[in-house]
Amino acid sequence: MNAIYEKLIRCRKAVNAKIKFKPEVALILGSGLGDYADEMQVEESLEYSDIGGFPISTVAGHEGRFLFGYVKGVPVVAMQGRVHFYEGYPMSDVVLPVRLMGLLGAKNLILTNAAGGVNVNFQPGDLMMITDHITTAVPSPLIGPNLDELGTRFPDMSEVYDKGLRKMIKQASKNTGVPIQEGVYMQFTGPNYESPAEIRMCRTWGGDAAGMSTACEAMAARHMGLRVCGISCITNLAAGMSDQPLNHKEVQETADKVSRQFKSLVTETIRLMGEEA
Repeated sequence: MNAIYEKLIRCRKAVNAKIKFKPEVALILGSGLGDYADEMQVEESLEYSDIGGFPISTVAGHEGRFLFGYVKGVPVVAMQGRVHFYEGYPMSDVVLPVRLMGLLGAKNLILTNAAGGVNVNFQPGDLMMITDHITTAVPSPLIGPNLDELGTRFPDMSEVYDKGLRKMIKQASKNTGVPIQEGVYMQFTGPNYESPAEIRMCRTWGGDAAGMSTACEAMAARHMGLRVCGISCITNLAAGMSDQPLNHKEVQETADKVSRQFKSLVTETIRLMGEEA
């Protein structure tokens, strides 16, 4: 058996030995959504450290646990803290949590993150629905022997972010009154912020926001057949777009300011997913 798949199955067995909850929706909580547990009827939780071989979040503000529970009656598994490529993990470990949530039963995946605004019409505090992504700056999580148990060797990526789920996010925006932008997300490796020249490249290529996560997770999820959608919180203007140096404190502060709107939008999107089911 492929070593990556074998590790994934060991993690699933470890979770199943402790958790009986079966989710329908998987949610990765980025900056600004770390306290989303307040919106959930949490039934069970599991620390990443209690899953043998599971990668552990090392970034401040990323708690490092799975939450299992209900949002508006919909069974959800939420990652309270994600793993980033810049933390030094191999890409197969970075996307292991997404694959694991899929094997636990989730069919729909909501990815959230904090991102730098590249589109000149964006402002800090905007929420952006991801319509597509650019991953040229990071290695594909599908490099290496294909995991035939999960998906095909050459998966189609012409619609990574599902049109039906994007329609739900737009409807959730209307229902809640929370405005959203739309755009293309470009993933860089981090942990350093991008240079002004890299941001100009991103804009030239068609990017609207830049960050250090999400796109690799989306690719792994699509490979195994999950429906994917994503929302970025634009926490700052990207390098070269203002005179202010970039820092993580600014990212956290902006994310905290819009967390109520962010949570409202995500909750309504999940409710609409439940209606569809």
